Amino acid sequence: MSTTVTDEQIQALAATAKPFSLVLLRWTTERTMDGADAIELEHQRRMVSLRADGVIVVLCPVGSDDLAGVAIMIGPVEEAAEIMAEDPCVLAGMMTYEVHSCHGFPGDAVPA
Repeated sequence: MSTTVTDEQIQALAATAKPFSLVLLRWTTERTMDGADAIELEHQRRMVSLRADGVIVVLCPVGSDDLAGVAIMIGPVEEAAEIMAEDPCVLAGMMTYEVHSCHGFPGDAVPA
């Protein structure tokens, strides 16, 4: 760490925090079930649509045998959980999900 941050800077940033929902998607042993590729494509279509609609503000697929992806969603945990409960991969038993309350800072972004 080379940047010095003051207590005042920390407090000023903390005052701008906005609530979000953090979604963790995990693969199950059903990941390779018959028809999995088509189901995963529908999952991807749905997630990208939610991103295009502004419901998902950060979408991060993960190349892992365990963790399938991470998404940061607008709205409360209960709403995010309802949305994820209808995911094609979740409904097929290919993925499970966890939703956690988190905070983010306006202007934070993934670099282009």
